[in-house]
Amino acid sequence: MAIALAATRPAEPFAEAKQRLAAALEEHRAEILDLSHRIHANPEPAFEERQAAAWVGETIARHGFTVEQPAGRLETAVRGRLSGGQGGDGPRIGILAEYDALPGLGHGCGHNTMAASGVGAAIALASIADELPGEIVFLGCPAEERGSGKQFMIDDGLFDGLDAALLFHPNDRTSSSIALLASVDVEVTFSGRQAHAASEPWMGRNALDALVLLFAEIGLWRQQLRPEARVHGIVLDGGTAANIIPSRAVGRFMLRSVDEGYFHEIQDRFREMVQGAALATGCGGEAVFSGGSSTMKQNEVLRGRFSANLTAYGLEDGPLDLQHLGSSDMGNVSQHLPTIHPYLAIAPLDTAGHSTAFRDAAGTPQADEATLLAATLIAQTAYELFADPSLVSAAWAEFRGG
Repeated sequence: MAIALAATRPAEPFAEAKQRLAAALEEHRAEILDLSHRIHANPEPAFEERQAAAWVGETIARHGFTVEQPAGRLETAVRGRLSGGQGGDGPRIGILAEYDALPGLGHGCGHNTMAASGVGAAIALASIADELPGEIVFLGCPAEERGSGKQFMIDDGLFDGLDAALLFHPNDRTSSSIALLASVDVEVTFSGRQAHAASEPWMGRNALDALVLLFAEIGLWRQQLRPEARVHGIVLDGGTAANIIPSRAVGRFMLRSVDEGYFHEIQDRFREMVQGAALATGCGGEAVFSGGSSTMKQNEVLRGRFSANLTAYGLEDGPLDLQHLGSSDMGNVSQHLPTIHPYLAIAPLDTAGHSTAFRDAAGTPQADEATLLAATLIAQTAYELFADPSLVSAAWAEFRGG
């Protein structure tokens, strides 16, 4: 259902300024939704989001931002900066966007809405930048789905000096609260020896057998895994012909847990299982760990303000969902500075993420309305931080105390 954003009285404090932010988003509605639709129709996987990054950079540049692209080492990272007209002593608030798609699926996680909502929030804040202290910092973040692009950006110093980071995520339910699983990517390679699969199979060492055995080990291991942990994978390379004993087999896996200590335990156990499968089949085995996302350090000060702005539009702020957990490099950001990553529904309840159903939902009118609402709420919450220095101090006090 569409919400008359500009016609609804926002939450106090600063309701008049928040209403002007909503009006700015209504004014630029077509521009924001066109960006979402173009990115949705042109899916690009992690680290390859060249067109999306260009569109994002061009859009914020039209609204007064000084744009760096690439920003840091990543070709498809974007940074836009716009100083407030009230001087440089105020906070520096990070407005984030994502735009990578899932290989073979497209925008099955709805990152087109995240790109457009981040750009929309930046546009709204730019419309009243003369009234703001400090600096609006837009960060276009590539490679959330694989590779933890935000960690590269953290390491490159792009988050240094920010006082808060704000980014919405599309979902099948609405909640200002979020929990995330720590995760890591693992590529496993088994090395064996080729042989004719019919005439001399005993002369070979079957690397695919080792990989199949690893999957069997994982399947048995799941009985003893804690409920909040996940291990899953795919076969990348299982050989080239059925009549050749494969000398090489490769799998890609992800390990996840909501508990950081247990997360390190399961990584050690996984390494042992790789070596066990290699030993049992007479093959060599190597596990290469990369990327990695942290758990979410939720900031209740920021979450509370977002929630107040949300409920002012007559929407229910749902409870923290500990059943449908995923991972995101926003967890890494949350370990670095005060952060929120709230959910807004773009699809009917129980629509599975990373599916064709969710991909299709990300291009619907419901997703469009959620994109504009997200941009409004992010901009309004950011405005409170610009206008009330005590709120920034409270967010940092919570962050340092937690």
